[in-house]
Order: sequence, then structure tokens, then C-alpha cells
Amino acid sequence: MTDETKTFGPEENEIMAAAREAKARQLAAESTPEPARLSKWGIAAIGAGVGSAAVAAAVIYANRNKRKG
Repeated sequence: MTDETKTFGPEENEIMAAAREAKARQLAAESTPEPARLSKWGIAAIGAGVGSAAVAAAVIYANRNKRKG
């Protein structure tokens, strides 16, 4: 069996067409690189950013009713 893709013209039925498309999809998926993963420091930086935003929101919420004067 070879890795050549053969087209069968008008004699190709639904099963052969689906098999050809599945093989093309598999070859494309194998050539796709893996997505980058976050390191522990990256996750910690995201957590620190979310935490500081929450603290800032709490300070703004707590100071909203204080009168200036």
C-alpha cells in the first residue's frame, strides 16, 4: 500500500469519498503544531493580575459612598 492519494472519478462512492476526506483530515491534524502551554509562572502572573483587579474593585466599591469635603 502506498501513501499516494488516488481519485476515482465518477466511480467513487460515498464511502470512498468519506475515507479520502478522513485521511486528508488526519494528515492535516498530524502536521498541526501543539498549542503552547502556560508555565507555572505564567499561571501565577495571571492569578496575580486577577487578584489585584479584585482588590482594586473592592477599594473603589468601598469608597463610593464617602463624601468628599
